[in-house]
Amino acid sequence: MSFIHESAIIDSGVEIGKNVSVWHFSHILGGSIIGDNCVIGQNVMIGPDVKIGSDCKIQNNVSIYNGVEIEDKVFCGPSCVFTNVINPRAFINRKNEYKKTLVKKGSSIGANSTIICGNRIGEYSLIGAGSLITKDVLAYSMVYGSPAKKKGWVSSYGVKLGKDLVCPVTNEVFFEKNGMLYKK
Repeated sequence: MSFIHESAIIDSGVEIGKNVSVWHFSHILGGSIIGDNCVIGQNVMIGPDVKIGSDCKIQNNVSIYNGVEIEDKVFCGPSCVFTNVINPRAFINRKNEYKKTLVKKGSSIGANSTIICGNRIGEYSLIGAGSLITKDVLAYSMVYGSPAKKKGWVSSYGVKLGKDLVCPVTNEVFFEKNGMLYKK
């Protein structure tokens, strides 16, 4: 059974899956789709027309604008924000210039990070708190900084991998090929 706090605003045309929690002062705009088992924190703004997969955690004060798609099992840390226009101006309508941002399965975005539109966040990647994402993030990579740079690899469990590329928690084995990381 889903929980929608009485102060949350859910516009018409929103689809919300099973076992979803939407907390205080959040607003989900029309045309947005939220998958099963998601937690939408306090003061979150989603939409319009945003798709969020199942088993996601969207922490407090996150803004997810039109043009963003979030796959399953994604973590968006407190106060992270997505953009959807490269060169916004208050006095020019650029809704026809939105750039798509895709956040792939299992990735985590740290608190206060900014995701510039038009980029792809690779599956199971880990973005450190306060990072500025200005380009695609590779699958299984750990990036941080402003602008963010790759600092290593992480397992799907979120643990930094050593030179042997074996997760010390799950024993998953990875291999690197052409600058990308793959699970065996």
